[in-house]
Amino acid sequence: MKAVKKVIGKLNKCYSIAPLTYEGKEYFLVAAEKQDPCYLFDTEGNKVDTVWEGPGGVMSMVQVPGSNGQFLATHKFYSPNDSKEAKIVIVTPKAKGEWEVRTLVELPHVHRFDIVKRNGVNYLIACALKSGHEFKEDWSMPGKVYATVLPEDLSSFDDENQLELTVLKDNMLKNHGYYKVVENGVQTSVISADCGVFQFIPPESKDGEWEIKTIITDATSDATLVDFDEDGEKELLTLAPFHGEMIRIYKKIDGEFKQVYQYEKAADFTHAIYGGTLLGKPAAVVGHRKGERNLIAFTYDKEAGEYKSEILDYDCGSANVYHYMKDGKDIIIGANREIDEIAMYEIEE
Repeated sequence: MKAVKKVIGKLNKCYSIAPLTYEGKEYFLVAAEKQDPCYLFDTEGNKVDTVWEGPGGVMSMVQVPGSNGQFLATHKFYSPNDSKEAKIVIVTPKAKGEWEVRTLVELPHVHRFDIVKRNGVNYLIACALKSGHEFKEDWSMPGKVYATVLPEDLSSFDDENQLELTVLKDNMLKNHGYYKVVENGVQTSVISADCGVFQFIPPESKDGEWEIKTIITDATSDATLVDFDEDGEKELLTLAPFHGEMIRIYKKIDGEFKQVYQYEKAADFTHAIYGGTLLGKPAAVVGHRKGERNLIAFTYDKEAGEYKSEILDYDCGSANVYHYMKDGKDIIIGANREIDEIAMYEIEE
């Protein structure tokens, strides 16, 4: 496969990407890691609005289900060493160029979060990279995973009235990776840390308990589940260790995930990750931010019985990628942080 690239914007340290449905149309958001803007693009790649000029520090953005363009975002997570003031905010469109931003919850070091739905109930799940620090590169206070039922009406929340969260799991050193994976029709959260990869399954009812499954115990930065070989059982693709250089695939053998593949080259500072389909076949896309800084696609060749890698773009340094279908074509948006570039890739045979 190949990727036809079009640069659609420039944004200093562009980082986070998320889809947004607004006024009945599909868009996507791109926001920055540092103190820079958040932009709204249509699916053709045209910038249509500026959501905010700052403060930035955006690690995650997620639309409020069923809303008309309202979304949640992290603010003020500028780096692992500058994230004490991080929080989740509610962003509501009022008019073109006018977006209201209010605090949902102040959560120091919150890095990834999502909204998962089960049996009609929306749950907010939030991951703090660490729980505190006293100096640069201080990892003495491991992160945690929090959750709560997300109220249908968010209008009452602000700095003075914040949403309360409950700790689901603690002692999560370098709690970095998050990926939503649907299993048996249920939205689940695959969360990665130094202690391994875990699947968080929301309760069957809002008064129930979350289920937490341990997938592997290897130190992992990010992970996703994809049925590459289409045998009915998803494989686990990981980036390891924290901001590390290894791309691995694990397959469930005798009930346990065991490593069956490792990318032959060091991919320094692995970070961007997508798991799903490309050109109608199971695939994953990984970007890394140091060294060659390539964007790499992974698939499985059934005839050869082996996993394959193909480079989609060189020296781009993607922090995150987002995939969608447009007119029957696979589109990938890359937040190419290391070159301050927002890119659109059309995937072809």
